[in-house]
Amino acid sequence: MSRLRVINLGLPKTGTTTLSRALRRAGLHVADWRIHDRQTKRDDIKGKLVGQIFYRDYFETGDPLARLKEFDAVTEMNALRPDNNFWPQTDFGLIDALERHHPGVRFVLSRRDPEATARSMMNWGNLGEKRLPDNDVPGLPRGFGGSVSDLMRWIEGHHAFCRRVFAGKGNFMEYDPADPEIRVKLGGFLGIEMPWWGRANARRPAPEREAG
Repeated sequence: MSRLRVINLGLPKTGTTTLSRALRRAGLHVADWRIHDRQTKRDDIKGKLVGQIFYRDYFETGDPLARLKEFDAVTEMNALRPDNNFWPQTDFGLIDALERHHPGVRFVLSRRDPEATARSMMNWGNLGEKRLPDNDVPGLPRGFGGSVSDLMRWIEGHHAFCRRVFAGKGNFMEYDPADPEIRVKLGGFLGIEMPWWGRANARRPAPEREAG
């Protein structure tokens, strides 16, 4: 039986921290945005951004998870900092590589209402006001993304991309974290028992978290 790997394709402010906590409480080893020193014995990935690891291993080996074998799930992979700008969830080649190298992978798309998500991005530090419009992001070129309407169109485009990529496949599930039945639905899709679901990281940007 193929090993379960969980990959979230959701954008920032869609409940990625909640998903991370829920999967950890279900017993999975979870990578969320950055690999912290306490999470691994591998010195070559300690402190590294998940998106950076994904792309380095994808281009060097073909497998984005080559150095992340100890992790069962990735709940946020994007990063947007002055020196790093990674959005693997928008990259078909990388998603296809994950699917080919890991037959047991399950992709999820955490998604909220596009307008609510856009407004959360605008209120999350300087993500919507500065970082997104000041950088070239897939589907959101530099100069765009500084308004709720821009962000809504970008978010809707990403949802459409994921649906098109996984159309007719059984290894993909999109969900709203506010769904009162999500714990049971997601657990059933992943084939695991999920003892907890709640709300984490609500309008409380962690000081060191610059990924969005």
